[in-house]
Amino acid sequence: MSDRFNICHDITAKWEGGWSDHKADPGGKTMYGITEAVYHAWLKVRGLPIKPVRNISYSEALLIYREQYWKPTAEKYKLFPGVDLAVYDAAVNSGVSRGIKWLVASAGSTDHSVTVKKICRARLSFMQGLKIWQSFGKGWGRRVADIEAKGVVMAVAAMGASPKAVETIVADNKASSTKESKSADKVMKSSGTGAAASGGAPVAADPSTIDTSTLWLLGAMAAVLIIVAVIAYAKKKAAKAREEAYAGVLA
Repeated sequence: MSDRFNICHDITAKWEGGWSDHKADPGGKTMYGITEAVYHAWLKVRGLPIKPVRNISYSEALLIYREQYWKPTAEKYKLFPGVDLAVYDAAVNSGVSRGIKWLVASAGSTDHSVTVKKICRARLSFMQGLKIWQSFGKGWGRRVADIEAKGVVMAVAAMGASPKAVETIVADNKASSTKESKSADKVMKSSGTGAAASGGAPVAADPSTIDTSTLWLLGAMAAVLIIVAVIAYAKKKAAKAREEAYAGVLA
């Protein structure tokens, strides 16, 4: 299990990075992805002097990740390769309870790659609904896509697929993502997303000749078009991120 921790955390660590103190991040100051609040609590339990999280050592960060995020998820539930990465990274990014919640909601298939994808889709849906998505959405979307692609590879390989079969599965997922992206793009175009996205609405040349009920209907139709365009845009961005992530695995 320790080997799996190292493998999975190396992937997560790439996305957590080093020092951060973004004003839009509710976690505040972080180093190696560990918030100052988490670090201070960890030091207090051990009776150690409190110090700024910026001074945390990488070995201390690894201990916290293993104790507080890996053991309660991947280790506790003895998760299958790939699924362990999906749940662990979700726990690190959005909390252990949510990671477990998405695991429970996604479990059931004997194909563990399907479970990986379900976890990542549920996670992405949750994140897209957060107010801070506007600030961190681009990076989060790429992160979830990366975790999905690498998790799928881990899962199918652990299920016994040959290297050639793994490559085929990855290529199929890339092609499927490309298709999803193009499909969403068509929806955006057919819904008149140019006007909808900018808040515009179809109006008559002389509004005074249109009764109130018709104007209300036109307004409602415009609102629907905007919603359709926004949803299609989100789907396109997510599919594009997955396409790039699977392409990266193939490279």
